[in-house]
Amino acid sequence: MRTLFVGAGATGGYFGGRLAEAGKDVTFLVRPGRRAVLDQRGLRIKGPRGETVSHPRLITADTVDGPYDLVVLAVKSYALGQAMIDMAPAIGPRTVIVPLLNGMRHVDELRAAFGAERAWGGVCLIEATVDEDGDVVQMSGLHRIGYGPLDGGEDERLPEVTFALSGEEFDSNPSRTIVEDMWGKWVYLAAAAALTTLMRATIGEINAAPGGPDLGTRMANEAIAIAAAAGHEPRPAAVDVVRQNLATDGPRTSSMYRDMAQGLPVEADAILGDLLAEAAKHDVPAPMLSAAYTNLSIYATKRAG
Repeated sequence: MRTLFVGAGATGGYFGGRLAEAGKDVTFLVRPGRRAVLDQRGLRIKGPRGETVSHPRLITADTVDGPYDLVVLAVKSYALGQAMIDMAPAIGPRTVIVPLLNGMRHVDELRAAFGAERAWGGVCLIEATVDEDGDVVQMSGLHRIGYGPLDGGEDERLPEVTFALSGEEFDSNPSRTIVEDMWGKWVYLAAAAALTTLMRATIGEINAAPGGPDLGTRMANEAIAIAAAAGHEPRPAAVDVVRQNLATDGPRTSSMYRDMAQGLPVEADAILGDLLAEAAKHDVPAPMLSAAYTNLSIYATKRAG
């Protein structure tokens, strides 16, 4: 399949880069500044297994040559609006859009803009960042993506999408339960982001402090309760992952914490704001998540000047 990755940051750069290395037909839609870096250095991925460099095909918004069979949307939630404008010429009658965004708000926006038959669900699990040189740094061995039709039904395009998104370097999983998968990630991400940004510390540092383990448990309990009230109770295995990851004594953080530490924009509204809106809708108390969201809102206001 002819595949377009919208974004070549930590997420898009990693998964798209690995697929390009495997010989898949991958093009990246990037902003001019990002293109300049990639033209100069190539797409470099640094990880536990060493460093690789590839030189994939790059385009910018003014040179989109659609349609593409598959569009993988790998941008932050606050960049979604512009990304949809930029990628519109890439969308054809049978295009599949797989978003690797956090939260759930993007689902309705993509369906409204491009049609329910094109917008699928997607989820990725990876600890990665972009360093000062513009290279993608994989911080652990976790690298997994899932995707599938939002209704969980049959779709003749699924085998083709699975092949296009499968490589030797990461786990690629077609899913019939992609909505529940997305909610499961949302629960963990909200709890981890709230915990680390509120405390300005890694999970290990928090758990080593007085009251730290209890704080993580309370964050997790609130997020789980909200999802359950909204009709998306996390599966037992997903709950175990949340609790285990928030009980670690290692240097685990969250992408939102890393963004905050670098003075970058944060996805507070899509990850915590929307989850708290669900809490209000279903009368679920969430004082710890609310405190974290207030903290992030103050950060965003100060950052905006």
